[in-house]
Amino acid sequence: MVNEPTHAPLLSIVVPVYGVEAYLYQCLESIRADIPAGESDAVELIAVDDASPDGCGDMLRSYAVGRDRVRVVHLSSNVGLGLARNAGLDVATGRYVWFVDSDDWLPPGTVAAVLDRLRQHQPDVLMLDHLRVHEDGRREVDASSPLLRGIPDVTRLTDQPQLLRVQHTAWNKVVRRDFMDELELRFFPGWYEDIPFSHPLLIGAEKISVLDRVCYLYRQGRQGAITSTRSGRHFDAFDQYERLMDWVARKHPDERLQAELFELMISHYLVVVGNDGRLHPHLRRDFFHRAAAHYRRYLPSGGYPLPPGVTGLKHRLVGRGDWLAYSALRQAHRVAGRLRRPGPAVGADSGSVAADEDPGRPAGTAPTRDSELAPERRDALAGGRLP
Repeated sequence: MVNEPTHAPLLSIVVPVYGVEAYLYQCLESIRADIPAGESDAVELIAVDDASPDGCGDMLRSYAVGRDRVRVVHLSSNVGLGLARNAGLDVATGRYVWFVDSDDWLPPGTVAAVLDRLRQHQPDVLMLDHLRVHEDGRREVDASSPLLRGIPDVTRLTDQPQLLRVQHTAWNKVVRRDFMDELELRFFPGWYEDIPFSHPLLIGAEKISVLDRVCYLYRQGRQGAITSTRSGRHFDAFDQYERLMDWVARKHPDERLQAELFELMISHYLVVVGNDGRLHPHLRRDFFHRAAAHYRRYLPSGGYPLPPGVTGLKHRLVGRGDWLAYSALRQAHRVAGRLRRPGPAVGADSGSVAADEDPGRPAGTAPTRDSELAPERRDALAGGRLP
């Protein structure tokens, strides 16, 4: 049962909850205790118990007692992150919705800053900066965070195209509820549920506001997080990108936009297939060939912006479906990377993404087209323009 608020708030914060007993209280308190005095009617907190197998359900029941603006939805069976967000969205009454993951938390002053910006700019989407927080307490700036710098007032993606390359998650965006409905956006089941949700928000928005301050603390390395879990469910990424590409083809059939998304898609597949922390070795070949099939299916007729360096070469190998050459290149690049940097002995498996990313291209920066590369770089990438 969900208690209905007496007045519609400006902001609904939806927190899906599953298997996070150790982190849940920190998350909830970072939201509730951060609501400024006199703003209690402006924010509602909706926690969705996704049939959590630990004590989260009981914790939520206790937490909601005596707190009018804390609402709890208990699901009878586990539906996964995306559909749990939908369940919270279905009962949200705020003009804006923010999806916060239950193992993460907000730094002090965040809620006041978000409310102030929503009132000031009344955007379709408010984008937020974040820090990655490791288990040892170390805080790290995300590689895409610089793309949020220096953007005045409100903007559109056509004026600030680099925003498409900011980490494509739901939790770094506060969204106007009516705008979400206009785009017919909801979360789909499966892993990587943010892909067909986050990109369309930016593509369809007429008013994007950027709050250039750290508003979210993103926990790294938690056991059970999908980015550190070996599973065949990483193949869900293919279904999610199919949904994204279908939405773009129906709603915004722009060739340049499709080319940008295509490059992002193939680069994302390469991160997954190259990461030992996500795929078992026996699944890696199949994942590569599924990526190659998507390459052939979605390759824009006019080509696309090819990344430079090793990443660009890997793109070419995906386009050719050349698993053997990719596998050899991946292994050589990983060994070379281990020799260049201090840390675990050669042969140790760190499972990090960095070993498979192109050291010559900072994450989040725009790629170059083949025609912009120096002749020696084009030769090194097997020459010629991608069709």
